[in-house]
This record gives sequence, structure tokens and C-alpha cells, in this order.
Amino acid sequence: MGRNFGISIGINQYEFSQTLKYAKRDAELMRDFLVKEAGFEQVLLYSDDSPNINGKSTRASFVNLRRVLRAMFEKPFMEAGDNFWFFFSGHGMRHKGSDYLMACDSDPGDVSDTAISISYVTQQLRRCGADNVVLILDACREGEGSKSGEGIGNQAAQVAREKGVITIFSCSPNELSYEIDDLQQGIFTKALLDGLGAQGKCATVERLNHYLNGRVPDLIRQYKKGNTSRQTPYMIAEPASKYHLILCPQYATKADVAPMKFDASIAELHQDFDLAEQLWIRVLAASPGGDMDAVKGLQRIAVAKIQPAAIPYQPSSKNSATTEKSPQPAPPNPTPIEPDVPLKSERGVDYTKLRDLLATGKWKEADEETGEKMLEVAGRKDEGWLRVEDIDRFPCADLRTIDQLWVKYSNGRFGFSMQKRIYESLGGTREYNGKIWETFGDRVGWRVNKEWLYYNDLKFNTKSQEGHLPGTSHWDWLGSVGGGCECRRGMGVLFSRVETCRV
Repeated sequence: MGRNFGISIGINQYEFSQTLKYAKRDAELMRDFLVKEAGFEQVLLYSDDSPNINGKSTRASFVNLRRVLRAMFEKPFMEAGDNFWFFFSGHGMRHKGSDYLMACDSDPGDVSDTAISISYVTQQLRRCGADNVVLILDACREGEGSKSGEGIGNQAAQVAREKGVITIFSCSPNELSYEIDDLQQGIFTKALLDGLGAQGKCATVERLNHYLNGRVPDLIRQYKKGNTSRQTPYMIAEPASKYHLILCPQYATKADVAPMKFDASIAELHQDFDLAEQLWIRVLAASPGGDMDAVKGLQRIAVAKIQPAAIPYQPSSKNSATTEKSPQPAPPNPTPIEPDVPLKSERGVDYTKLRDLLATGKWKEADEETGEKMLEVAGRKDEGWLRVEDIDRFPCADLRTIDQLWVKYSNGRFGFSMQKRIYESLGGTREYNGKIWETFGDRVGWRVNKEWLYYNDLKFNTKSQEGHLPGTSHWDWLGSVGGGCECRRGMGVLFSRVETCRV
């Protein structure tokens, strides 16, 4: 079982910024949850009046926060299979293109010298040695962020992608994160703890992401009635396999562990043995009774790491006879077990051609075949396009088959599940939102310079952006080309179906 450590920071009393009501309590509740329910060994609390640790102040000042980030992470003290969580509740600011967390004594007029950059926080957290680092930021509290006109999130999200840190934001840039007197909590932290606890039972990163996307707006509607306020939490988890990581093993089911096993097999197939080892270790940690697939996977990796490269035998020009001292070819590396995607279909559709096209890297032909097969499944080949209700009823077995084939042969770059994660990370829901849809188009490369690309202008290769394919599914068979109305509505419904089917 992995080791778990964390830091929880909550600041109500600011010297130079607006006072908050419940940030301190949010941090205390998060600390209590991690220690008492999640089984963390230690969670350091920094707040307005948190108790000293080993005689050192834990007041959430700039000096104290910088000191713990510097001293605690000078050397790695964790390893693969371990988890480190960092929670911050308070004010944040964007300054000269960078995102900062405001300590209790940070000066909004001198941000770069008195606040802590999220880049620095992320850099230090990655030095702990744990392969799973979770950064939770509730740093756009009501009443701040209005000066710059743009809240934190954009630069922090980019840093999260580069560093591979799972980052959860309480709201999208330009939105505020609300505190509710009736709850005596921030809405985001309330939803987060519900999701991680017995109410939501969100075992995985992906399930927590989906829960927050629904729960936070529900709480907004419940406690800010008649108010047009919007708060849209979002999450960054890259590479895509991080969405399958187990956050709460006590709630994990075999269905939760299965995607992580698949990711481990794919990593092993591509000889990314470090990643595969990390994932197999996590499979074991989430399987109280043990998991033989994980055990065998770790055994294969151990052999692969120590197996010397094959030395081809080249006879000497003087004596071509083989002797006992002649170099012999080393035993071949064990053949990696390639995880086959079961070609299941509830409608008797044959996916062999799609598999073969993807396996040989014929991305455009595979894309066109995807559209054809989805029309066949829905019984809409004559019409040549799908209706929203067809997507809503699309058989789960077929959707899983198509998605898993794309994910497998693109090494996690393409597939409906990848597109869904990107869409939801931007605040996308089942309902159409024009701004989010355009941002999504920019992210996956369907829009360039604010212009939607024609289908033939898409990039049918693995150098394109993550989530770029499948593309024909969103242009040809939804009854509209170039991101038209029916297409835009269908996308949200499609991703909702992906979630329903647990793809």
C-alpha cells in the first residue's frame, strides 16, 4: 500500500486583501478528511492560527509557505505508488501572465515578490518522488480577481500539463468561487468532500471530475437562488491515463481498476516500463485480495529491465568455427502481452476493418470507417447522419469497442474518452455552450485562427493535437459540417453517453 502525505492551506485573515469567511475551515475539513478517512500519514495545516510544528510557526505567511515548500522537497522522500496532495483555499491573482497564490501577507501591489507562483508550487511538489501528485486550488474567492479582469487558471493549467500534476480548479478563469453562509463552507470544498466521501464514493480521478461538474452547479442553484452566478470547476489530468488513477481505494470496484490495468498493459506494450510499473503497483494497491495480472506484469517488467540487449554472433574472419568462448545471442526479450480489444457489438457489427486500419496507422481511412460503423450501429446508413436521440441510445458495447481501439492504437492520444476529458476540463456539459465549444475546437485543433477547419484539412497523423481524432464523427454524420448546430448539440450528448457507458 502506498504512502500518503499532504499540505492543506486555508486563509481567512488577509493583511492587504479582502477577508474571507470559510477558507480556513475548508482547509481544516480537508485535513481531517485526508487523515481520518483517506488514511494519510501526515497532513500539514497552514492557516490563520494553526498550531506550531516542531516549534515552527504554521501561520500561512509568505515566508512560512516558501520555507515548507523549499525544505520539505529538497530531496525525494516518496516513490512510485505514493500520493501527495496539496490543497489551497484563499485568494489567487494573475500577474504578468503568471498565476500566484496569495499568502496572508502578500501584497497585491507587489505580487511577484510577496506571493507564491503556482509554477514554483508545482515544481516543488514534483520533487517529492510520488508518481501521483494532486493539486487542488480554490483560489478565486468572491471579491477578488476583479482588477486584472482575468482569474487564475490558464497558466496554471499549462504548468499542470507540462509537469503531469493532477490539478483541480474550483472554477473556470473569469469566474468566482463562492462561500455560502448556510453551509459555513466554500461551495467547491463542500462538493469536493461530498465526492470523495460516502455520498459520492468517487474512487477515480475521472469519477470525481464528473461528480464535481454536476454537484457544484447544483449547489449554486440551491443556495444562490435567483442569482445568475456560474461556477464551473474543471480538472487537468495528463497524460490521459491519470484520469484512471484511484483516489479512494475504499470505494474502488473492479470496473474502476480495469481501465488502469489496460493503461498498464499499453505502457508495457510500448516499453514504457517505468509508467507500466507505476500503474501495476497502483492496481495492486487498489486490489485488497491481490491481482495476478498485476503480479505477472511486474514480473515481466523486472525481466525486461535486466535483460541484456541481444548480441548478434559475428564469426571471426580468422576462424569461423563456433567455440565455447564465442559470443552467443542473448535470449530474446519476453514477448509483451498485447492487450487485445474485444470487438464486441450489441448489433452484430464487425469492427475488424477498423482495428486493422488503426493498427497500420491509416488514420483517415479509420476515421471514415468509424463514421460508417456508427451509422450502421444506429441503423442510419441510408440517411447518412445521426440524430441526437440516436447518440443517446447508442449501444455501450459498441461505443466502448470503438473508443478502446482508437485509444490503444494512438497510444492514448485519440478517442472519444480523450475528447470527453478535454471537453469537461473546459467546463463542457451535456448542454451546448458556444464559448466552451469554440475553446474545445481550439484545443483539439479543429479551429485555427478562429476558423473551423474543413474535414479534409484535419491532420490525420499522431503529430496532431490530443483529441484531434476521431474527426469524421463530429463533421459528417451529425447532419452538419463545420461545427453546425446539430453537431454542437450532439457532441455534448455523445460525451454524456461516454460517461453513462463508463467508457
